Amino acid sequence: MSRSGRHAYAALSVFAAGALVLTGCSKGGSDASDNNKQDQENAKRQQSSIKFGDAADSQGPAAAVKGAKSGGTMEVLQRDSFAHLDPAQIYVSDEMAVAQLIHRGLTGYKASDSGKVHEVVGDLATDSGTTTDGGKTWKYTLKDGLKFADGTAITSKDVRQTFERQFASFINQGPTYIQQWLANTSGTEYRKLLPDGPYKGKHLPDSVLQTPDEKTIVFKFKSPHPDLPYALAMAGYSVVSAKGDTKEKYDKNPVTTGPYKIQSFKSGKSMVLVKNTNWDPKSDPIRNQYVNQWDFTFNQQFEQSTKALLADSGADQAGISLSNQVDAGNLSSVLKDPKLKARTISGYQSYVGQMNINLNKPELKDINIRKAIAYALPVTPFVRAYGGTDAMEVAGGLISPTVSGYDAKFDPYGKKKKPAGDPAKAKALLKKAGKLNMKLTFGYINTPEGQQYSTAMAAGLKKAGFDVQRQEIPAESYYDQVSKVNNNYDIFHTAWGADWPSSSTVIPPLYDGRLIADGSSNYSQVNDEHVNSEIDRINKITDPVKSAAEWEKLDKYLLTKVVNEVPTAYYKQTQIAGSKVGGFVYDDVIGGVDPRRLFIK
Repeated sequence: MSRSGRHAYAALSVFAAGALVLTGCSKGGSDASDNNKQDQENAKRQQSSIKFGDAADSQGPAAAVKGAKSGGTMEVLQRDSFAHLDPAQIYVSDEMAVAQLIHRGLTGYKASDSGKVHEVVGDLATDSGTTTDGGKTWKYTLKDGLKFADGTAITSKDVRQTFERQFASFINQGPTYIQQWLANTSGTEYRKLLPDGPYKGKHLPDSVLQTPDEKTIVFKFKSPHPDLPYALAMAGYSVVSAKGDTKEKYDKNPVTTGPYKIQSFKSGKSMVLVKNTNWDPKSDPIRNQYVNQWDFTFNQQFEQSTKALLADSGADQAGISLSNQVDAGNLSSVLKDPKLKARTISGYQSYVGQMNINLNKPELKDINIRKAIAYALPVTPFVRAYGGTDAMEVAGGLISPTVSGYDAKFDPYGKKKKPAGDPAKAKALLKKAGKLNMKLTFGYINTPEGQQYSTAMAAGLKKAGFDVQRQEIPAESYYDQVSKVNNNYDIFHTAWGADWPSSSTVIPPLYDGRLIADGSSNYSQVNDEHVNSEIDRINKITDPVKSAAEWEKLDKYLLTKVVNEVPTAYYKQTQIAGSKVGGFVYDDVIGGVDPRRLFIK
């Protein structure tokens, strides 16, 4: 999943702010060994598999939060507005965060009070799914009395609509796992199974999807897919109303299933969520509904939201951000102040930042030029822009420390030893390619952090002999822009987190060349025969330990033989809330605050 300017298993974000342009290799933030040890423990814990719950685990209501009470309005300060609210189009962290409040799927993640222990349970379904043939056939039964926010009953017809519309061409931003599994194909070939979705009267055949009555759904795959309960827990597979499906228009005004519904949404300005009176807590083992109303304000940069919440006055006392991190200028001091730190939550995320090298550009076909970019690029500015070592760890490979298969020693471009880059080595490679003073168009996210790190990174690339031209991209539509096949950018930064604890949700969605299309997460547009064939081979390995080792080998192949990415950082997250916010817990799966537990003291 992409993070909004970077995903975790079904969900969130992190950022920070800074003002100075720095190109040195000195680190920012605290040096506390206790923090480093805690980070390592957090990352290691997240490598563990998450169990699938049974019918008893899937019963509502959700466990009560200690000390919680109902009522009040929660202020939410967000940097980015939501580009997508249609579940099928949701695949970036900010939108996944709000989806926790408004959307429900067949399965979901139920968390412990600490947010550190999880299980996949039935959400709209009675359990996490049953299979008797190793994952080729999965059966789900809807719970009794389920309703959409408009009062209409949720039936298997809506579930069928949810999955059939995923094949329509206008759905191009969300996950594609289940579509590919149903069609038994890789890449974008799955669309041939139902080219227009359900909109011209055709439907998926009973050989792949059965809905024999109003409550039963059966998925049938040609190959085993034991991870289906994980996939169904993603926001991108939340249930859509067949009656209320307005195709493209659904993206701004969906019919919700969660404890809240959308009262108003002014893109780029504000959003108001109010209680969904047709949500039945007895059906929901995951969410609570303590807050009466959520008032979102957009265009709040990290520094703005941090200062407001630190000031802790008026509406800000009941304020949070679902995505904004404590900004770089305040992060270290906040963590050193016991009173302020008591209002924060922190955790290690599954996101890996990476500078994409656009292989669709003819001038970047020469591997020596790509290697020159990789060695020249300084990652220190990126880490510093988001708060130093309290917010980031310099990355070596493409697999996060939170995912099985991570190799801490892998560092192909020497970034852990030389985070400021190696311009001399890069310049020699560029000279070898006969491309000194080659123009590079650097697309960057138009935020204070993006402006800061892109300026310093461009300066580092110029030292190696590149003529770097920076182009700003609006934050709200950033991922929509960089995921276009014919975009204008030679290099641009993205971040990705595992959709569940497996590298099968990292390498294939990012580097399968058969996925290249507008909206695809193959941002670098790599299409390598060996990579594609290895993806198919490794996906068939059922032993998670063996598959993790093979994914790590492919990670190393990509960074040493293809050179389509430059890893920048592994992400951490620190958020702060107003003093009247209760139930403020960091959730490992969400990768940030769990909004389903929040209440106003």
